[in-house]
Amino acid sequence: MTARILVTYYSATGSVHRLAEAVRDGAASAGAEVRLRRVAELAPEEAIASNPAWAQHRRDTHEAVEVATLEDLEWADGYAFGTPTRYGAPAAQLKQFLDTAGSLWQDGKLADKPVTAFVSSAERNGGQESTILSLNNVFYHWGSVIVPLGYTDDVVFAAGGNPYGTSWPAGFPSTMPDDVTLECARFQGARLARFAVALSARHATAA
Repeated sequence: MTARILVTYYSATGSVHRLAEAVRDGAASAGAEVRLRRVAELAPEEAIASNPAWAQHRRDTHEAVEVATLEDLEWADGYAFGTPTRYGAPAAQLKQFLDTAGSLWQDGKLADKPVTAFVSSAERNGGQESTILSLNNVFYHWGSVIVPLGYTDDVVFAAGGNPYGTSWPAGFPSTMPDDVTLECARFQGARLARFAVALSARHATAA
């Protein structure tokens, strides 16, 4: 059985985008069909233009990565969501997309699907864990099955030891995730895909 995985993220300067690509690759390596999607940008043009790295990343990905839609959410058997931390919480751009999913939630189309999250912040203690926990509050309401990293592989320890999800302390100016962190993100994507296959098979049997 092939699982369908949606990897949806927001990234300003590129570090979360890089993590999202690694999560995608990990899910694909486990046999999943994967859609990589970014959420729409909400920031004003003057804010983006004030940060050259932000402006460059938008130019690099605007045409290359499609914007997430509700159809993507309905299509998927499992979800991975990525975001930078914003005061210990998800970026408004990602939260706005999640807030549009009310109709799918009401119809029960988000329930019983596995979901995982990954983050980046300037500092290791800059709210990475609380951002994932904040996202999980949404998924509790959806009725999703939360799939954390846990301490299920040595790569989790090597990448900083965050059992909630892959997290990258990007620094300032922002840097790209190192090889170990990207390996952890690939492991997280593969782990999600395995759960998606198992849950989808169980649902098919129950039906």
